[in-house]
Amino acid sequence: MNLELVPVTLPDGTNVVIGQSHFIKTIEDLYEIVVTGVPQARFGVAFNEASGPRLVRVEGNADDLRRAAADTARAIGAGHVFVLFLGDAFPINLLNQIKACPEVCTVFCATANPVQVVVATSEQGRGVVGVIDGAGPLAVEEPADCDARQAFLRKIGYKR
Repeated sequence: MNLELVPVTLPDGTNVVIGQSHFIKTIEDLYEIVVTGVPQARFGVAFNEASGPRLVRVEGNADDLRRAAADTARAIGAGHVFVLFLGDAFPINLLNQIKACPEVCTVFCATANPVQVVVATSEQGRGVVGVIDGAGPLAVEEPADCDARQAFLRKIGYKR
């Protein structure tokens, strides 16, 4: 078995959700989740088939994000993995619906941070071991940091 780090390049102003599913229907279900959950979102989603024609299936409403999702899914190269790039929306607005999708097995990350996907390769194929999301902590939160966090969440409308 070999391990590899696959970097994910996020298009400007986007977040990414990377997960694993088990059925070709996933691509259409994720499309419906986004358009019904955040209708103004720009997005592209790609899903790697693990059997049959083994295509990268692609949906979305923004050609640049569709292309980026397909390129990223192909670079990861693991079966049943999906990559969703979101613009004009945040994963928090869709994450519960994505996790509740009957085909979705797991969500590895939902982030706007730099991401590396840890991929294992064996004689059978490739699989996602996990992700490296952003960078590690530098210190423990102090009271002023707590105040800043709380103010930020209120400023962007996620707390009252």
